[in-house]
Amino acid sequence: MAEVDKASVREFWDQAPCGEIYAEGQSQEEGLRLQRQARFALEPYIPDFARFPEGKGKDVLEIGVGMGIDHLEWARSGPRCLKGIDLTPKAVEYTQSRMRSLGFTPDVAVGDAEALPFSPDSFDLVYSYGVLHHTRDTERAVTEVHRVLRPSGKARIMLYHKPSLVGLMLWGRYALLSGRPWRGLDDIYAAHLESPGTRAFTVRGAQELFAAFSSVEVRVELSFGDLLLGQVGQRHRGALLRMAKGLWPRSFIRRCCRRYGHLLLIEAVK
Repeated sequence: MAEVDKASVREFWDQAPCGEIYAEGQSQEEGLRLQRQARFALEPYIPDFARFPEGKGKDVLEIGVGMGIDHLEWARSGPRCLKGIDLTPKAVEYTQSRMRSLGFTPDVAVGDAEALPFSPDSFDLVYSYGVLHHTRDTERAVTEVHRVLRPSGKARIMLYHKPSLVGLMLWGRYALLSGRPWRGLDDIYAAHLESPGTRAFTVRGAQELFAAFSSVEVRVELSFGDLLLGQVGQRHRGALLRMAKGLWPRSFIRRCCRRYGHLLLIEAVK
């Protein structure tokens, strides 16, 4: 698939910010509450991975603030300095509004993960959850994370995994059932999973991506997409998806299919 420009990615997320569906039709305060509740109910592993309290007294950067849910958790930890960037103005506005409504002064701006507007060795911790696989040059973005981290600084990054149950479901729908079984997972992810050009990585690929760091740990985690929970599948609505949600063997998947989870939870030390 041809490379997709950043304008297409920005347009996609400006039209449909991640998690916005859980706040539709609500007041601002109630919408923010429902977004947070849904996020941590569907992804209960986020607090254990992020370890927000470790931000206390540190210089923290979040790449891809989205709706500001995690950014607020970092602010509550008491960091010395907290900055955030996002490719989309809408996400920046959401996060600024959320922070101000709860008494924080946000330092969030539109920015590009492939060209971070910060000096080398600026942060103790860089966090990015489900973002860097949407940029055209993920390798460059990881290089930028390494550059702005101080020696011994930590990066906590979530990237999409392949093969995963989510990827295999999309392959079944858009390759096998469409009469094009030769389509590869990279093409399927890029064309049919969230914003145009979305990527995914094997465990080995993720380890190679972070090879410049002194150490890297990669863990595979089942997503709510693998389990067909919540509002997953908004781009792929239909009778087949509704039927699958009712019949999906979630207990079996949790016991036996963890290695095919959709998420790679990566912690790397510079």
